Amino acid sequence: MINNHEDLQVYQMAFDAAMNIFELSKKFPQEEKYSLTDQIRRSSRSVCANLAEAWRRRRYKGSFLARLNDAEAEAAETQVWLKFAVKCNYLELHQARELYSRYNQILGIIVNITNYPDKWLLRNS
Repeated sequence: MINNHEDLQVYQMAFDAAMNIFELSKKFPQEEKYSLTDQIRRSSRSVCANLAEAWRRRRYKGSFLARLNDAEAEAAETQVWLKFAVKCNYLELHQARELYSRYNQILGIIVNITNYPDKWLLRNS
């Protein structure tokens, strides 16, 4: 039974991935604090925030889909930052591959929800 956004599997996956990124990004160089570190933390957290907003906007299909679209975009952005982190030698390849794969799973679930929104929307009484 899903009572709130925190019960959603995709939210839990995104939250865990964002926390993993937070821990790993603590080791990024200080000069990246206001660039790559900040960007990857923000985008990964934004996936969760947009999923929470989407959940609360289920009364209105357009608004629901817009937030899901934002979550999808933020997940893809996080994947880009993961690639930069590897190329800059801030992340081990195996760590980035694991997270990238996790975001592919997250993206797949978001796309699936987006493709079939009606079963998620609140019904007017």
